[in-house]
Amino acid sequence: MSLARLAAHAGLVVLGAVVGTAALLVQGGWPPGGLLLALAASVGVFAGGALLTRARSGAVAAAAGWVLAVLYLVLFPRPEGDFLIAAGLGSDIFLLVGVLTAVVCATLAPPGQPRLGRPREPAGRPE
Repeated sequence: MSLARLAAHAGLVVLGAVVGTAALLVQGGWPPGGLLLALAASVGVFAGGALLTRARSGAVAAAAGWVLAVLYLVLFPRPEGDFLIAAGLGSDIFLLVGVLTAVVCATLAPPGQPRLGRPREPAGRPE
C-alpha cells in the first residue's frame, strides 16, 4: 500500500467520524428533514470513500470512523447523565439504515483503477 493510499484511508476514517458525529446531532435536531440529511451525508461519505480509492477499503475506512464515532456517542452518557441520542423511531432508523448503507457501500465497491496510488496490473493474458 502506497503512502498516498494510506493517507487517504486515514483521512477517510477521520471524515467518517466527523460525518457520523454531525449526522447524529442533526438527525434528532430537525425531524424529519434532519434524518434524511444525516443519512444522505452518511451514504455520501461511504460511497465517496469507495469511489476515491476504487476499492472496498475506502468505504470500510469511512464506515469504521462513522461507526466508532456514533457508537461512542450513543453508548457513553454525558457528564450530566443524559445521552446524546434520543430514544425514538428516528434514532433507530438512523442507526439501522446508517449501518446497512455502510455494509452495502463496502460490499459493492466500484471496480477499476484506483484514483490514488499505483495502477493495478491488468487482468487476463499479457499482450
